[in-house]
Amino acid sequence: MATTDNSADYRQLLRTLSDRIVAAQKPIRILDQIKWDASIQADFFKNGAKELPRVDQTYYDSRPLGFDAAQKRQEFHMIELDVASHLGQYNPLGGIMRRMCREYIQVVRMLETRGTAEFAALSQELYGSASDAFHAGGPTLADLGKLLSDAISNIDQSELLKPADKNISGEDAVRILQKRINQAYGESDAAMRVILSDGILADAAAGADYIKIRKDAKFNDHDLRVLEVHEGWVHLGTTLNGSNQPVCTFLSKGPPSSTITQEGLAILMEIVTFASYPSRLKRLANRITAVHMAEQGGDFLDVYRFYLTQNLGEEDSFANASRIFRGSTPTGQPFTKDLSYNKGFIMIYNYIRLAVKKGMLHRIPMLFCGKTTLEDVRTLAQYVDEGIITPPRFLPPPFADLNGITAWMCYSNFLNKLDLARIQDDYAAIL
Repeated sequence: MATTDNSADYRQLLRTLSDRIVAAQKPIRILDQIKWDASIQADFFKNGAKELPRVDQTYYDSRPLGFDAAQKRQEFHMIELDVASHLGQYNPLGGIMRRMCREYIQVVRMLETRGTAEFAALSQELYGSASDAFHAGGPTLADLGKLLSDAISNIDQSELLKPADKNISGEDAVRILQKRINQAYGESDAAMRVILSDGILADAAAGADYIKIRKDAKFNDHDLRVLEVHEGWVHLGTTLNGSNQPVCTFLSKGPPSSTITQEGLAILMEIVTFASYPSRLKRLANRITAVHMAEQGGDFLDVYRFYLTQNLGEEDSFANASRIFRGSTPTGQPFTKDLSYNKGFIMIYNYIRLAVKKGMLHRIPMLFCGKTTLEDVRTLAQYVDEGIITPPRFLPPPFADLNGITAWMCYSNFLNKLDLARIQDDYAAIL
């Protein structure tokens, strides 16, 4: 257990410092501040999809961030100094808050350098690279992308896995999802909304306390199930739990390091609920491949043409390629956030597997106490008994009852010892 001063004054000090971080990050909206507007796509196709999109540093400079970057960096710097001054250098919660301040300073610097080589370098520091290994001498994210692509290519044409027709309208999707979210959170938590929108490019997008559905989009039940468990159970769930923190309100918001944990949890949730499907995994694998291509020198047209080979239409290929180069330039290094899904999944999976192996099941639900990171879970768990940290109020069903996850991980620890190549030889006659 953590040893702290649990007085009202101490709790109020933590709350005040935490609230300052939440307020300071409010105008930072990374994806909104690096996206390409619709005119870029229109010009690209007007030119026959043969010329690079016209995006450079001047393009981004014409789209202000909405805040003074130098002042914002100074604001986080002062919060970091105040945290150290009031809590000391070795206070565990202070350490988390100080790291968050430093990370947000990096985020602001990244946004300041949109359209330059430094943007991509800072993106790699924050989100990682496709060349990152999972452990010393181990496989990389690029290796995972290739493995997933190879595995999925063998089943991609199977009639058994043919996706259902998308015959659910946007209006019906809102109604269905709202009912499911209400059932998951309880009727009293209707503040978590599913709303119709005609102002988004994607079929759906999650905000702090809502899921937006594009008005003219079409869905099938697979799509809605993924939105329910990925956006609803994880992203909205951790927002709800973070917002309910009485002291450490910083858990309601998260910098890029928590994005990796968040997306990893969301993909894991898709897997354990059997909501995911091969074409979904293919999309995630393609994101790794696309980032890796750009890191190896491929430009926007290379990545766009790669997506065309994946049986995507021209508009979808443009949308996917632009995700890789947003914030950067069409000939620059990539924005690497799209690695978070697979990177986070592997990290979360291994964390839970080891927690089960070591009999530390109580640590697993703490992944949902807010927008946290793996490295912070131990610290946060130590403060639960003192009431500084509130356990997650909302836990998705697979994590509210850990029996199923635990049984799966017990077998997983053994299965990972088996040599798949030898098993393939032994089973050749059977298959």
